[in-house]
Amino acid sequence: MSRRQALQAAAVTTAAVGLGSSAAAAGTAGAAGNRPFRIDTHHHAVPKEMRKWAVEQGLLPPEGGPRWGQWSLSETLETMERNQIAMGVASAPVPSMAFRDRAVAVSGTRIINEDLANLVRKHPTKFGFFAYLPLLHIDVALQEAAYALDVLKADGVLLMTNDGTRYLGDKAFDPLFEELNRRQAVIFTHPFSLPGEHIEVPGMEDWIADFMLDTTRAAFNLAASGTMDRYPRISVILSHAGGFLPYIGGRIEHAGRTGRGPSPAAFRRAVRRFYYDTAAPPSPYATPTLLAAAGAGQLLYGTDWAQTTADDVRHTTRGIERDPVLNDRMRDAIYQGNALRLMPTLARRVRA
Repeated sequence: MSRRQALQAAAVTTAAVGLGSSAAAAGTAGAAGNRPFRIDTHHHAVPKEMRKWAVEQGLLPPEGGPRWGQWSLSETLETMERNQIAMGVASAPVPSMAFRDRAVAVSGTRIINEDLANLVRKHPTKFGFFAYLPLLHIDVALQEAAYALDVLKADGVLLMTNDGTRYLGDKAFDPLFEELNRRQAVIFTHPFSLPGEHIEVPGMEDWIADFMLDTTRAAFNLAASGTMDRYPRISVILSHAGGFLPYIGGRIEHAGRTGRGPSPAAFRRAVRRFYYDTAAPPSPYATPTLLAAAGAGQLLYGTDWAQTTADDVRHTTRGIERDPVLNDRMRDAIYQGNALRLMPTLARRVRA
């Protein structure tokens, strides 16, 4: 073990103890004296400068707009406290096509990442962040990855699942994955609407099913293209419990056996390497499948705040608490242990 690895391991252990790492304490709200201990890895934020930029670009209206665009620090901290969330790893999943113009990509990603880094600087024990990287301009993404990880000290990076025409396993993204692999980076993936034209189902907004399919497509593509095997040092988080991926694993393996998908072995390796957050949430329908496919060690607590309401956050948390297939040890890992192991940078900042 290198000195750096030893320090990281020590930081994780110290933070876990400080947070109250016993499964019994994590299993029941209030058992730890209402002391926050959960780490929310699917946690969106739109601080002041980012919102101003989004309004200028026409991504948000000056008044009103989607819930996530009306993000409030005070409401966020209150919701975190009520749900015993010690830290939120903030991110801003801006659609890839918003950065068609290279100049907008350069300025916009810098504003987003510096604003999130500033949030962390002001509240170092409450927030971490994933730096946004624009997929449509690989040179800008590489430049911003270096700046965000080296200078801003991001805990990982956010990649949208597609750039409007290509998914993450496309060869065009290899230079970016090579660099992220060299850095042993954590990659948080976030879906958007399916690329291209598609028929809308009346009454079914795209986040209900299309987002899930978008994540499934990206994960399939990462496995089928060999990206996950070529870059063994990256860690990839799939939003919303992996979309449909674990549930249709048998179908994907069938495709592989008939030469129309990744080999079953490659698919299984990828499934066991991916991390899955609980936003949207998996309980009680998907948890048994997730546990069978990947194990509790790959699951991360996530709420999708502030796209969701405070009631939704509470519902997600209660779902995990009451899920009959989870035991206290599993909940403890999902709430904090897995995140601290995956991102030692959080362990050094989280409340002791």
